[in-house]
Amino acid sequence: MKSGVIRAVIVLATISIVGIATTQIYWLKKAFDLNENQFNRDVNTSLYTVASKLFEISSSSSPEINPIEQLSTNYYVVTISNEIDAGTLEFLLKNEFQKRNIQADFEYGIYDCNNDRMVYGNYVSFDDHPMEEEARTSLPKWGKQQYYFGVYFPSKEIQIINRMEIWVFSTIVLFVVIVFFAYASFIILKQKRLSEIQKDFINNMTHEFKTPISTISVSSEVLKNPEIIENPGRLMSYATIIQNESHRLKTQVDRVLQMATLEDEQITLKKEKFDVHQVINETIVTLSPKIEKLEGEIKKNFEALESSINADKLHFTNLIYNLLDNAIKYCGNNAPKIEIVTKNEKQQICIQIKDTGIGIEKKEQQKIFSKFYRVPTGNVHDVKGFGLGLYYVKLMIKAHHGSINSSSKLGRGSVFSIFFPLAHD
Repeated sequence: MKSGVIRAVIVLATISIVGIATTQIYWLKKAFDLNENQFNRDVNTSLYTVASKLFEISSSSSPEINPIEQLSTNYYVVTISNEIDAGTLEFLLKNEFQKRNIQADFEYGIYDCNNDRMVYGNYVSFDDHPMEEEARTSLPKWGKQQYYFGVYFPSKEIQIINRMEIWVFSTIVLFVVIVFFAYASFIILKQKRLSEIQKDFINNMTHEFKTPISTISVSSEVLKNPEIIENPGRLMSYATIIQNESHRLKTQVDRVLQMATLEDEQITLKKEKFDVHQVINETIVTLSPKIEKLEGEIKKNFEALESSINADKLHFTNLIYNLLDNAIKYCGNNAPKIEIVTKNEKQQICIQIKDTGIGIEKKEQQKIFSKFYRVPTGNVHDVKGFGLGLYYVKLMIKAHHGSINSSSKLGRGSVFSIFFPLAHD
């Protein structure tokens, strides 16, 4: 399936999921509001019944106006302006709430009408056993004065949510679906990217192997000609070509097999103390023929006063070689101009390799250290490789407890900065 089709399907599915989630949230809020209104009505009805019974007990007439006032979402005040028996009040409240399936724990307080001072309060849990008659009558009573009481529900929201079981269940199911959809989309895109990397790797490998194989095949056809025996110089030339191309082919195969199995736990480092500047100079000498052929130059700016590290010299040389070789290969149509800067930073040596080559797009910069990854160039294969160089560089630096970062601008070159801990006696 093409990348565009996969993206379109994921986008449409995402829009659908977002639409369903938005609808679910809307109806969930609606259901919560409806249940909250029902809860408030049940509480008001229960409190009104309690107030009426208290008026009956005190042989007082009920007020013409509603004595119940809701001061907040979970706090209610009942103004009866009458004497109150705490035991009776608690019994009536719990009884009326149970009749209307209100199982939320509550607190109540009795207040003096003259100074609004609370004279008694208690927390009532529905998990407790019903209050015995003796315990109820032992609670204080207030008479011959005017009192009112208030009821507070600290867990009102939990009670409302408990009434919305089907809505809560459907929301959880939808959340699980969204999580699995996101995970499946991530896996699909990841597999698609890996498939593209694998395809690009196979194309590069085919291109890299095709040239030496073709050269060996042509040389072999020439050597089959009996007349070539009469020309020892030509015979030696074609034999040398076959030998060189065979060695090149073997090197490429060995590199792929080695990098395919190389992991952090399998790396064996032979550490020794050496001078970074010396290794860089030796590597520059090795690459001098390439630089001279392209009429390029490498500038050195060694600012680091301390340049000794404990590392595997072979691997360190290879990673410096890879970075410099990349700077040469990706110089574009211009002569390669490379600058190597070293400096000390926080008990580390920083090595910066700067070039003025073709640069890397911002979206590709985070991927260049992945195994087998190469910046897409379509069907153009003017730069040879398998996408293993920078992967190897990062792997080796990590094995030495160092770090690497890069910055680049398309068409203006790249800067690779590597950090290694300094060697201490």
